[in-house]
Amino acid sequence: MSSIFKGSPYRRPNDLEAGSSRSAHSDDEDHESFADPFDITSTKNAPIDRLRRWRQAALVLNASRRFRYTLDLKKEEEKKQILRKIRAHAQAIRAAYLFKQAGEQVNGTTTPHPTPGSDFAFGPEQLASVTRDHNFNALQEYGGVNGLAESLKTNLEKGIPGDDSDLLKRRNAFGSNTYPRKKGRSFWRFVWEACQDLTLMILVVAAVASLALGIKTEGPKEGWYDGGSIAFAVFLVIIVTAISDYRQSLQFQKLDEEKRNIHLEVVRGGRRVEISIYDIVVGDVVPLNIGDQVPADGILISGHSFAIDESSMTGESDIKDAKQPFLMSGCKVADGSGTMLVTGVGINTEWGLLMANLSEDTGEETPLQVRLNGVATFIGFVGLSVAFAVLVVLLVRYFTGHTEDSNGRQQFVAGKTSVGNAIDGAIKIVTVAVTIVVVAVPEGLPLAVTLTLAYSMKKMMADKALVRRLSACETMGSATTICSDKTGTLTLNQMTVVEAYAGGRKNDPPESRSELPDTLVSLLIEGIAVNANGSVFTSEGGGDVEVSGSPTEKAILIWGIKLGMDFDAVRSGSSIVHVFPFNSEKKRGGVAIRLPDSKVHIHWKGAAEIVLAACTWYLDTNGEAVAMDEEKVAFFEKAIETMAAGSLRCVAIAYRSYESEKVPTNEEELAKWALPEDDLVLLAIVGIKDPCRPSVKDSVQLCQKAGVKVRMVTGDNLKTARAIALECGILSSDAPESSLIEGKVFRSLSDSEREEVAEKISVMGRSSPNDKLLLVQALRRKGHVVAVTGDGTNDAPALHEADIGLAMGIQGTEVAKESSDIIILDDNFASVVKVVRWGRSVYANIQKFIQFQLTVNVAALVINVVAAVSSGDVPLNAVQLLWVNLIMDTLGALALATEPPTDHLMHRPPVGRREPLITNIMWRNLLIQAIYQVTVLLVLNFDGKKILNLEHESKEHANRVKNTLIFNAFVLSQIFNEFNARKPDEVNIFRGLSKNYLFIGIVAITIILQAIIVEFLGKFAKTEKLSWQLWLVSIGIGFISWPLATLGKFIPVPETPVSRVFSRMFYRRRNQSSQKHEDSNATSIRN
Repeated sequence: MSSIFKGSPYRRPNDLEAGSSRSAHSDDEDHESFADPFDITSTKNAPIDRLRRWRQAALVLNASRRFRYTLDLKKEEEKKQILRKIRAHAQAIRAAYLFKQAGEQVNGTTTPHPTPGSDFAFGPEQLASVTRDHNFNALQEYGGVNGLAESLKTNLEKGIPGDDSDLLKRRNAFGSNTYPRKKGRSFWRFVWEACQDLTLMILVVAAVASLALGIKTEGPKEGWYDGGSIAFAVFLVIIVTAISDYRQSLQFQKLDEEKRNIHLEVVRGGRRVEISIYDIVVGDVVPLNIGDQVPADGILISGHSFAIDESSMTGESDIKDAKQPFLMSGCKVADGSGTMLVTGVGINTEWGLLMANLSEDTGEETPLQVRLNGVATFIGFVGLSVAFAVLVVLLVRYFTGHTEDSNGRQQFVAGKTSVGNAIDGAIKIVTVAVTIVVVAVPEGLPLAVTLTLAYSMKKMMADKALVRRLSACETMGSATTICSDKTGTLTLNQMTVVEAYAGGRKNDPPESRSELPDTLVSLLIEGIAVNANGSVFTSEGGGDVEVSGSPTEKAILIWGIKLGMDFDAVRSGSSIVHVFPFNSEKKRGGVAIRLPDSKVHIHWKGAAEIVLAACTWYLDTNGEAVAMDEEKVAFFEKAIETMAAGSLRCVAIAYRSYESEKVPTNEEELAKWALPEDDLVLLAIVGIKDPCRPSVKDSVQLCQKAGVKVRMVTGDNLKTARAIALECGILSSDAPESSLIEGKVFRSLSDSEREEVAEKISVMGRSSPNDKLLLVQALRRKGHVVAVTGDGTNDAPALHEADIGLAMGIQGTEVAKESSDIIILDDNFASVVKVVRWGRSVYANIQKFIQFQLTVNVAALVINVVAAVSSGDVPLNAVQLLWVNLIMDTLGALALATEPPTDHLMHRPPVGRREPLITNIMWRNLLIQAIYQVTVLLVLNFDGKKILNLEHESKEHANRVKNTLIFNAFVLSQIFNEFNARKPDEVNIFRGLSKNYLFIGIVAITIILQAIIVEFLGKFAKTEKLSWQLWLVSIGIGFISWPLATLGKFIPVPETPVSRVFSRMFYRRRNQSSQKHEDSNATSIRN
């Protein structure tokens, strides 16, 4: 039992009940997690067998509803089979094409020319077949990429015109980049699933039988009430449940749409514009960089070190070049950069066919969902046992003549009572027992997780966080550390060059060229223009200049423009020979170009101290190359150090000339050619300012108060990293040196040394993505729950390894986003902190609902059991219990599972993933309320007539008034207790109530419906109209729960969770018994 009740946020640093902020992984718990199918701390990479185990162990009355938002294991297997088929299909196409190509070479046949159409020379099928069949011969017949572009009315440099009429023509001719999707479940499907609850089915059968018997014995006018009222109550439960589930489904569908809507850049009218993947058309020119997803089928126009990962389609990672230029939609750019011409979109692509078949989500369970299934199973078994006991007791009392009707007559007399009446009496008893099961088995408990997650995910979108994996939403509440990037997350990502060293001295202001020699400026402009992954667009009218690219690229390009750079002229004045794309491991990128006079220049740009170390020359103020002596090296190193201390990112630009005859001419050799990176001439060192985000210091402080350590992992040098960390509040001014480390030092340590050092690290500078992965692994081994941010393709392993991977929505690549659990849409660290708040809120809301539901469970069960055993009758009948179930299950979940997060959540330590789900505070609160309700209502049950002065009334009327008062007081007690459940560990239960309109609305609706049931639906619910005095008594009984809850919160609770005490006692006894068994075996062996 103990392992079922795990994990709580109701913790404050100095609370008696708090315990440690993270549970230790004791031997008992390790054994427990192995033995308990419901104890799964992470479902992120959980094996299928483990997921199947908890499903088999769960007590479920309605499997289709309970498992709706969990991973559909059958569909997951079907999905894998479809993927295997499509991969086999792609490979078969390639094999068939190669066979056909060989035959064509023998027979000398050629591919026929396309027939011109009305607007374009090709139809969609002709175009699609070229790419799909990888038909290189057909591409050559059409004139290669240039011929194809001409037929599609595309300029390979400037793209398509991109005006509305042009886009419409292309969509009409070739289709749009969308694919048909399976429709989501309709409302009636949810109604059908709600009907499949086993207990509701039994109740419907009982209602039909009761209806038939009632009409037969009492006639149609009066006899239909008993059966009809139960049938109506069941109908109401089904409709309300279906409406709630349908609304959740619509929210998930909307979020799923957001996940699929990728934004990317295309070239239209000579400029780069950002569009949705759905807006791409045939003929578009798309720039592709490492980590991007290929958005449609197409042909590679040009590329440098361009590698495509086709594993999503074929299971293979291939290098694409001019000989194999076909690109398949859905694949990822594994390395390099290039541009492509779109030839196929939507359903005309293999990816479109695949997504059309896999468009329906197969769901995903979360650890909290699994554990709540465990709670529901445990409570369900208790409820079933109690219901069975009540059934047996009532049946025995009924058939032995120990029960009386409303007039005091014995209900069953052997040999005298008719068979019909006996069956009717037995059906009513079975109905009560089954209804107890409905109340006792909390089917809605695991579904409350999906309700609060659906609500949280919708609200998190407004807070600029898109949840890709449900489990991350709640796991974030347990995060003990956040490993954050610097650029764009802690800073604004608005970079400008504010300092520059060129000509062997400081250039002030940095864009001034008056004292710089023309030779230096010319080489500097050449290096900036050709060794750039961004672009510069100047409109024909000579208006504003538009610069695109990464923030660092943009800053350097703008600096180049200020120095007098004409980007297009410089680029067109030379040809690119070979490119070494920027590499996060080497921290630099280079390009070799051939000038019109056949000279070859190699330009490098990268981390200042790394490029400086490769320089043996520098250009002085006369434009002469001067050997780099120790004094000059020291001067530049001091300059880098000074700029870094001022929190500037330092970038060096260098070049060297190269002998033309040494450049490989063979394409294969050129592809393998390593650009020379020695004997460089330093041109300039620039300091780029990227200001900290205004809110970041407050966000970091909030994390520290909440017990979440923020660590900064950056590729910048350690001095820049330290300066930014001080500015952000990650480091204090007196922080020890051990809290800073360089990536190369960290990676050189052994595993055990890394674990020790990782705890102390606050800042890691000059880190590679692999260093980030090593840090995440070390922290996780130390028991931390790690959240990590990332934006690059190489960050994918760390994002996948972390407990919560947070990808950046603006700067993040598609590979990073696909490896992440949550996408931070505005790249802002403050949004990461909001995700922590929401994660804690999910836990808190679920615990509020559990406390509320268990109070109702305990009270309803005890009242009915005691009454049944003692008097042979139950004060709460089937219809009333169904109404209580509706309040407790669907309406209660809506009211409590949708509470917005509060600042109070961030004043506690993180939620331990193995801590009890039902804490000592919750046990105290629910037991106080349950004992109070049971005591008061049982007193009313046994002495109600006397207390209410009903002894002179007829027995039937007195019983109905007494039972109605019990029912009314019980429901109103739950309504008042709903307020208590809002703040389980706070005295002021009304804080924030005025902002929660949904809670107020649900309470108001519940009160109105309760009044209608009591006052106007007496024949259905077996209630009697109550006088205003008895209404006041009911309200008074409910109201007392408020001061009682306030007093209860001053009762101290033990530090060790109750569940853990029982767990240890159980394992101690088991170990003792096993030890005794071993001792007796040893004794018998000796004898």
